[in-house]
Amino acid sequence: MTDHIILKRIAVYANHGLLAEEERMGQRFFISLDCRLDLRPAGRSDSVSKTVSYDQLAEIVTSVSANRRFKLIEAFAEAIATDILAKFKAINSLTVRIDKPSAPIPAILDEIAIIIERHRED
Repeated sequence: MTDHIILKRIAVYANHGLLAEEERMGQRFFISLDCRLDLRPAGRSDSVSKTVSYDQLAEIVTSVSANRRFKLIEAFAEAIATDILAKFKAINSLTVRIDKPSAPIPAILDEIAIIIERHRED
């Protein structure tokens, strides 16, 4: 059985990207998480100590964004996944999605995003 804790579109403003302008000016990113784990212990006990704290997940996202600089959003997502799996042993796998709505490319697009999936066994 797999249960999910989902956080959608955590907004951060950061200086990630390949271009000097991205580093200098920064831009908004939206990060979504889908963490897979067994939530039965929390459901049966009604105890927060038996689950993964949503605010701690969001804190990892904002901390990674604020305290590191990435040229690629793929590396940004990888760092988030690595930190979450290291901190929360209850999480078996997770998906990290990063949307970059203001990517500096000469095209009109609805969205640019990457999605990675990582498993504890990886």
